[in-house]
Amino acid sequence: MSRQRLLIIGAKGFLGQHLARAAAACFDVFEADLVAPDGKHVLTMDVTSTASVRNGFDQLAPSTAVLLAAVSDIDQCEQRPDVAEAVNVRGAANVAEACAQTGARLVFTSSAAVYDGARHGYREADPPTPLSVYGRTKARAEELILARLPSALVLRLALVVGFAEDSGTNAMLNKFTAKLRAGEPVAFPDFEYRNPIDAVTLSSFIMELLGRTGAAGLFHVGATEAISRFELGVRMARRMGYSERLVRAQTEPLPGRAPRGLDHFLLTDKIRATCQTPVPTCDQVIERATNGSAESSL
Repeated sequence: MSRQRLLIIGAKGFLGQHLARAAAACFDVFEADLVAPDGKHVLTMDVTSTASVRNGFDQLAPSTAVLLAAVSDIDQCEQRPDVAEAVNVRGAANVAEACAQTGARLVFTSSAAVYDGARHGYREADPPTPLSVYGRTKARAEELILARLPSALVLRLALVVGFAEDSGTNAMLNKFTAKLRAGEPVAFPDFEYRNPIDAVTLSSFIMELLGRTGAAGLFHVGATEAISRFELGVRMARRMGYSERLVRAQTEPLPGRAPRGLDHFLLTDKIRATCQTPVPTCDQVIERATNGSAESSL
């Protein structure tokens, strides 16, 4: 008897790689990206093209789709708002429409950047107050998706950490470790606070939510407490056996960059009440994200 099909859109990113492994035990996993990943169950999909999205859904008939594809570089979004709008908003609307027409369940990854970070702690019901083009596109995508598909799962994330198997992804740990290994200093802001989540635990939350038929709407996912990006870098370097002295504190925003919230602490009461997967501490997130040597994770 064939299993249900799960389609990961934006599968070449590091979160897509982790999710594909986690989902393989329960689903026949298919991977889509602008350039098709290597493998057997893959296809090319351009989310900005209604025809490309619909052709992919018609071809695969997935029971579930996870939309990870996005322009996630905040500075790039600020410089190219037209591209950010096309991918992050119209692309999300195209996928939501395809899910609505085919009956597929949708999981969408959003961002804490929908908030301005001007206070400590945000719940799902707090209205978006984005500072950046990226944050505005994510907030509009959430609204469009949930209006068209109230059964969708929308996960807001402050910061996702982990290693990618392949190069060319947005995995911060791959770049961070490469610089530390070369003895190069790395600077992180000491004034930006996030509650991070590792890709392994996030994948577990996604799989558990998919197993709960009544779960829908917005969910905040992150660690139990917030940590500065600088302190996060220090603890990750320490955990992997690198010199903490290579991690430097950036004490003020860099000129010319997109605005970023100072305190993106997402409160996780809702997902804690919904899922059995425990909400991890920051130290647990760091341990899981850096599990094993950096070399073995690349």
